[in-house]
Amino acid sequence: MSGSTLGHLFRVTNFGESHGPAIGCVIDGCPPGMALAEADIQIELDRRRPGTSRHVTQRQEPDAVEILSGVHEGRTTGTPIALLIRNTDQRSKDYANIAQSFRPGHADYAYLQKYGTRDPRGGGRSSARLTAPTVAAGAVARKWLAERHGIGLRGGMAELGGIAIRHEGWQHVANNPFFAPNASQIPQLEAFMDELRRQGDSVGARIVVEATGVPPGWGEPLYDRLDADIAKAMMGLNAVKGVEIGAGFASVAHRGSMHGDEMSPAGFRSNHDGGVLGGISSGQDITVSIAIKPTSSIRTPRQSIDVQGRPATVETFGRHDPCVGIRATPIAEALLALVLIDHALRHRAQCGDVSHPLPPIPGQAPAS
Repeated sequence: MSGSTLGHLFRVTNFGESHGPAIGCVIDGCPPGMALAEADIQIELDRRRPGTSRHVTQRQEPDAVEILSGVHEGRTTGTPIALLIRNTDQRSKDYANIAQSFRPGHADYAYLQKYGTRDPRGGGRSSARLTAPTVAAGAVARKWLAERHGIGLRGGMAELGGIAIRHEGWQHVANNPFFAPNASQIPQLEAFMDELRRQGDSVGARIVVEATGVPPGWGEPLYDRLDADIAKAMMGLNAVKGVEIGAGFASVAHRGSMHGDEMSPAGFRSNHDGGVLGGISSGQDITVSIAIKPTSSIRTPRQSIDVQGRPATVETFGRHDPCVGIRATPIAEALLALVLIDHALRHRAQCGDVSHPLPPIPGQAPAS
């Protein structure tokens, strides 16, 4: 299967299946000399892992990461880093009733048409379970970005099933199961999800993620644009159906006199372009928003066909997220980190010696 590797100089190859013995990834291109331990990675995996609240799948996976190579005496060696996460709580029997039919909205049908075979246990390679190695690799990337460039990554839920979530402060994200930058609406969101689970249905969500402290100059002006690579990475996340950089689709209603981010010696006066100009970072915060569709595996009966093309009614049992967006924030942060470290290394390789008399202006002008 091709298409399991992300990046050019910092390359991450993902392997495994949802109900196989293990999942993991190989990172090639991590710079040598960085202190790295399993605890640096585990903290991010714990944010993503299942079973952390009643609003997500109750599959109980510790997601304990093992570093198999690429680290010696606590520091990266510059050689491939192999990360392994063992699967310990598979219940393959839950998928027996859909082994011969296709879930509407799921990858089952397209997967069979492409490969002529499919692993129905948890979706195989189509499962969101495979985002755990992405988060593990992202933990390595974000550690290097923070230490080398002072870059920070943060994200949160901005909308759940049509409920807009007010941004009350990033400090609230760690204090609720939705990764919402909000405190006042959490009871409403919990009641909404409890009713949804009783109905056997699912909803989508919108996640916002941003990177602070990104220096200007990363990216390319044409095919390898920074924003294009971010969009590609985000679309590689299960169930994502839309990606916005900066103002995104709201830009349609803007006028040029309003949308163009004015500059002063003190900094940019707005950030409608999301920190990317002409495919190259501007020094402003990189801001990304993603739209995640409703989970396809639901108890509500749906009309479909079986593998012989005959009409079938599909009901999905087992343990599933009624909204996969609830656990998507750490994954989106990881994907953004992976794109940024790759562009950081590419920029260093080509333009590390570039200098010019104009110093970078601050990413944001102070409020007047």
